[in-house]
Amino acid sequence: MDIRTGQIVRAPSPMESLEKQLSCPICLDMFTKPVVILPCQHNLCRGCASDLYDSKNPYHYSGGIFRCPTCRFEVVLDRHGVYGLQRNLLVENIIDIYKQQLEKGGNTLEPPLKSKETKEPMCEVHKDEKINIYCITCQTPTCSMCKVFGDHKDCEVSTLKVVYEAQKSELKNSIDLLGASNSCLRAMLTQMEENCKAVEENSQAQKQKLGEKFDLLYAILEDRKSQLLEQIAQEQDEKVAVVRSLIQQYNEHLQASIKLMDKASQTIDNSNTAEFLIAAKQLITEAKDTSKNSHLQRPEPGFESMDHFTLFTEDVEAMLAKLDFGVGGDGDQENEEEEEEEEEE
Repeated sequence: MDIRTGQIVRAPSPMESLEKQLSCPICLDMFTKPVVILPCQHNLCRGCASDLYDSKNPYHYSGGIFRCPTCRFEVVLDRHGVYGLQRNLLVENIIDIYKQQLEKGGNTLEPPLKSKETKEPMCEVHKDEKINIYCITCQTPTCSMCKVFGDHKDCEVSTLKVVYEAQKSELKNSIDLLGASNSCLRAMLTQMEENCKAVEENSQAQKQKLGEKFDLLYAILEDRKSQLLEQIAQEQDEKVAVVRSLIQQYNEHLQASIKLMDKASQTIDNSNTAEFLIAAKQLITEAKDTSKNSHLQRPEPGFESMDHFTLFTEDVEAMLAKLDFGVGGDGDQENEEEEEEEEEE
């Protein structure tokens, strides 16, 4: 009975008391295996401890400080983090027993029955002898009878506990080595991912530079093409103008000659002798002068040819065909330095 309230308080059952002791201080539920034990002897679900540690360590640095959520005791973690904490196998076994008891529907704790799997292993040669020693020479567990009378009588042996502790320590060291190796592999993977990213970025930058270089070459070729076309067009206009001028002169001379010929024909048809004689002398003189002047200036042979504008690009084509990365790098650098000096001046 509670003296302050006067109410009868039911004493908690052993199972309820055990369940309270098996509750994680982080999730407030029963421990979820694996269960880790801190140096302050408080237990935690390793999953809860890992979540708590990750929330305090967002950048996932190896090692660090872990603070017990129950007593605030600080634990220095190694590179394995929470996974380097020791497991509490005793608490895990108690949890298994507790769950088995709940499945049976009982409210009291009973010692679990030993199954055949929990029996100690027996020697295959001496059926009634337990395996209680370890043959160091043959690297195998055996029994005392094998050491005294059997195949291991000349071998070096030791107790199972000594070999167990030694191999357990060796296995822990192997786990540490694996952990260190895994850390190196993760670091290498991270570095290689960064290398891939750097290669992609550098490749994109070089593609852009290459495109700019070729765009510049295209612009230079287009500009030079325009200049050469302008030269051809200019000479074309000049030659056409000369020929057109000569054509005009020839047309004028031809028209004058046609008029004189018509006038001479009319004079010949005139039957008046006096008028014919008056006009004939002048017409004869004009006809002779016109005939002499019929040989006007004409274009020289080959005047119409434009072959001197033929562009020989074989050398440039060969140079462009051999255009490759790194060619003329020193020259480019020297040109850039010269340009910088000119800008400074």
